[in-house]
Amino acid sequence: MKNVDYIIVGDGYAALFFAHQLLLNNKSFVVFSEGKKSASQISAGIINPVVLKKFTTFWLAQQQIDFLKKTLKEIESYTGENYLIESPIHRIFHDENEQKLWLKKSANDDLKNFLDEKFDHLNSVKNDFHTGKVNQSARLNVKGFFDGLLSYLENNENLIREKFDYSLIDTSNSRYKDFSFKNILFCEGMGVKENPYFSDISVNPNKGHHIRIKLSQLIPENITIKKKHFLFPLENDLHFYGGTYDREQLHHEIDNSAVEQLQKGLSEFYPYDFEIKEIHFGFRPTVKDRRPILGRHSGYTNFYVFNGLGARGILNGCYFSKTLFDFIEDNMPLPQEISIERF
Repeated sequence: MKNVDYIIVGDGYAALFFAHQLLLNNKSFVVFSEGKKSASQISAGIINPVVLKKFTTFWLAQQQIDFLKKTLKEIESYTGENYLIESPIHRIFHDENEQKLWLKKSANDDLKNFLDEKFDHLNSVKNDFHTGKVNQSARLNVKGFFDGLLSYLENNENLIREKFDYSLIDTSNSRYKDFSFKNILFCEGMGVKENPYFSDISVNPNKGHHIRIKLSQLIPENITIKKKHFLFPLENDLHFYGGTYDREQLHHEIDNSAVEQLQKGLSEFYPYDFEIKEIHFGFRPTVKDRRPILGRHSGYTNFYVFNGLGARGILNGCYFSKTLFDFIEDNMPLPQEISIERF
């Protein structure tokens, strides 16, 4: 029997950022990874403090950005890799009214550090009304992040690559197979619906598609372009474009309508030929109030959940991993805005 402080079930942003908190605090743990590509692992990796449809920000945006940069530096200290890509978002304006709204919003205290007052014109794409740059925006090297962290955990015997079996939990003695645990944390995204302890939490699937494309005319700038969706460079001369949002078509197959939406959206500002090389989709766990769900099980006091990260998985997963750790270890109360008890 091996004694650990934590068992973590899941391998997305919530799981790995919480594992980082455990590493920082010298806690013993194992992560159970089923090995499927989670929504986190196929995500765009956009780090963005602004809601680009309405030019607004969100709760704790600056604090989340600052904490993420600090955390990625800490992770670099043991993986040897910096996964932050300094590639600012340039939002293409649809018309002059959007330009005026952007400038008006940029004077607000909560947005002045994010909305650049100077507009830019990009030579490589159609942007008749120029673009607005989102300061402090960036991207995460998603593949590098997951490959690097999972490899580090595996090399240090913190990773178990197998599907977790709920039926094998001995709740009375806090045991699972050959492990005795103090706490168990479920970070399963939409997989939580199969979890007998937390299947009733209020998360709903939001299906997102993205395409990986070969551009006939390359975009020279190292930026992320946003109109309807995000366009940015990947390795091997490919570009990412996506992702869509769909709460209705939830089958586990590619939706041709979503692919057509992406093709049309890209063609609106990229006036050259492109070839679709790959199509990916995943299911984001979303919550009606757009804030994550954290907390303790009402009946099993050492069972916890960390879910509902939605489209801001990187920022939510990173920032609230520390909040959850402090709640478990130091009994610091969870903010009502993210507590499981708010529902």
